[in-house]
Order: sequence, then structure tokens, then C-alpha cells
Amino acid sequence: MYEPLAERMRPHSLSEYIGQRHLVGEGAVIRRMIESGNISSFILWGPPGVGKTTLARIIAEETKVPFYTLSAVTSGVKEVREVLERCKADARSMFTKGRPILFIDEIHRFNKSQQDSLLGAVENGTVTLIGATTENPSFEVIRPLLSRAQVYVLNPLDKEDLLSLLHHAIESDAMFKEREVRIEETEALLRFSGGDARKLLNILDLIIQSLDTHEPMVINDSVVTERLQQNPLAFDKNGEMHYDIISAFIKSIRGSDPDAAVYWLARLIAGGEDPKFIARRLCILAAEDIGLANPNALLLANATFDIINKIGWPEGRIPLSECAIYLATSAKSNSAYLAIGEAQSLVEKTGNAPVPLHLRNAPTKLMEQLGYGAEYKYAHDYAGHFVRQEYMPAELNHPQLWHAQDNASEQKMRERMDALWGRKNVGEGDK
Repeated sequence: MYEPLAERMRPHSLSEYIGQRHLVGEGAVIRRMIESGNISSFILWGPPGVGKTTLARIIAEETKVPFYTLSAVTSGVKEVREVLERCKADARSMFTKGRPILFIDEIHRFNKSQQDSLLGAVENGTVTLIGATTENPSFEVIRPLLSRAQVYVLNPLDKEDLLSLLHHAIESDAMFKEREVRIEETEALLRFSGGDARKLLNILDLIIQSLDTHEPMVINDSVVTERLQQNPLAFDKNGEMHYDIISAFIKSIRGSDPDAAVYWLARLIAGGEDPKFIARRLCILAAEDIGLANPNALLLANATFDIINKIGWPEGRIPLSECAIYLATSAKSNSAYLAIGEAQSLVEKTGNAPVPLHLRNAPTKLMEQLGYGAEYKYAHDYAGHFVRQEYMPAELNHPQLWHAQDNASEQKMRERMDALWGRKNVGEGDK
């Protein structure tokens, strides 16, 4: 049975591992864990082909603890519980050196109930969890699990790392020795791999398999480009594409450059990126970076997401382009983004301040007798549908959390608030 080059070259020890020096170099955090034998639960976040799975296996091998693996694509709650039971048995065994490691690939694909099923075992130390994800854990991993596991970011491999891997493959793999492979140029190999070790080795494997076995093999930039015979951007849409190009796309819109926005959109399309992913990012940007400066931006972004589901592809590229250009040319404001950040920070500092009695509902007679809802002023009963009263817990002294920014829409909102409340009277009540 043929084993792909990428699998044959998978390292089995930390000394063979290439890249991620900030995590496994001398004195780095994961190396210290391995050397001490005390492995904490953590999540590895990074693009494909940068060594997440390999690093987890190396940790288990070097610490000599039981190692279990689950794929979030194929495993459900039942499989998780079965593995956790085996981990519990190992943890109780006198022959087990340390806590078993449970490695979950693509942990972002686990739903809430699947992630919930891990909590108890992680919290009580039955298992050390190592997760791998290509998606931002802040959005894809539930908060209770995230609070119990440190997140480490893995970077795309740089040119030096990829060349080291390439030379190691040439020097150590039997295929190169048997078929007299000589590499003259590496620019195309490095460019097409996009920082992905697996992609680099897969491209190399593909090229060698396609060459005549009876001739000495010379690999150069023209041979690589010819043998791939496809748009290199589409080789792996989850590599550099998924991170760097979407970042450039978003930053171009935020920076009000419609030409750059449609250019990067075209790069995303050429790379085979999921149109729904692009549309979701546009929705986030419309709220975060345009917000109240032009509330219609969020409506258009939401409509774009909706229409892509209706009309499909390739026509969906047109509303995506329309939306990207509209957002890029819109006035910008992040006041809503900043306001909710300030509000969350205030909540963390002040805790569960009680709701003022006049703002509480009084569905029962007892609650009414206790003063729930008393003295509440119904805004529609007053001129202009407004009356001053306190809407926040009194002990907070009504801090200003939303600050209007310098655009026509928000200045109009600010003027109305100033007229209603008075610039220095917000929250002082109707005196």
C-alpha cells in the first residue's frame, strides 16, 4: 500500500519537528511542558499543514502517556463518552505514568453538547485535552471549555522552515535516492505551498509520481507550474488563503479602498473560498467597522448573505462584489463595537448590580406591594415620547458607554441625545 510522502515524513520526536519555535524552541512553553512531563490542556489554533496533529502525537510519545484521538467530523457524543471512559480506566491504572491525552482534531466542528461532554473530564483532571482547530476558538469553542484550556497559535511555516523540510525529505526519503531526483529551483514550490508543510510535500509527491521513472528527474519552477495544471490558489483553500487573504480583504474594506476590496474578493473566489464564509465576514464588518455611520450597511450585508443561499454560484459573486464595494465606500464607525466592549468591561467590574425597582415588572400582587414597577414613567405618556428617569443601577452613576463618532449619522443621533438629556445631565433623572 502506497504511503504519501507527507505521511512518511511526519516527525516522531521534538528534535525532528520543524517550525513553531515560539512554542517548541528552547525555553518555549510547550517544550517546557514536555520536559517537565506536566502537560496542561490546550488548543492549537492555526492553518492546515503547520504541525498541529504532529505536535500532539509527539507530546504523547515523549511523555509516554496513553493517547486517544477523535475527529470532530466523525465523532458524536457517544464516541466522546466511550473514549472518556477508557481514559478514566487508564487514569485509575497503577501502570499509567500520567494523565491520558485526548486529541480532538477540528474541535471547532463539535457542537455545544459535544463540547459540554468534555468539561467534567477536563475539569477533574481525568484527561488532558489537546484540541486542534483552523477556526478562531473564541467563536467556535464554548466559553467554559475555553477557560480550561490555553490557546496557542501556530503560524504558517516560513521559507527557512519549508527549505529545511525539503532538504530533509531529499536526504532521508528512499524515493529521492531510488529515482535520482534533483531540485534545481524552489521558488514555485515555496510559493504554491503557502506556508503549509503538508501541501509542499504533496506537491512534490504529485510531481515525482507524474515524471518518467526511467529518466533522471530535475525539478524546477517550470516543471512545478506545468505539473500542477491548476490554479495554485485553489490547491488548498484553508491554507494561506483562509487567513492572510481574508485579512487583506477585510482591512481593505475597513480602509475604504474599493479597488483593493474587489481584488482580494477575486483572490478568494479564485481560491475556492466558501461564499457563505465571505458573506459572514461582511456581516461582521458591517456592524463592527461601519455600524451607526451607515446602518444600511448591515442590512445590505445580511441581504447579501441571504441572496447567496438563493441564487447560488457563480452568480453569487455579483452581490458579493456589490456589498464589498458598498461597505468600502461607506462612512466608517466602530462606536457600537467600542460601546459593547466598554459595557462588558463595566459588567465584569461591577458584577450583578440590582435592577432598579421602577424598571422591574410586577406580575404578582406581592411584587406590586414590594414596589416593583412603582414610579416607572411610561415614555409615550409624555410630550415627545420622552421623560427623564434613571435606567441604570444607581450605584453605577450612569457612565457614558456610547460615544458618537465624527460622521453625519451619529452626529445627528448625538444632537438628539443632547437635546433630550442635556450634555451633562444623562442619567440624573427628571428633576
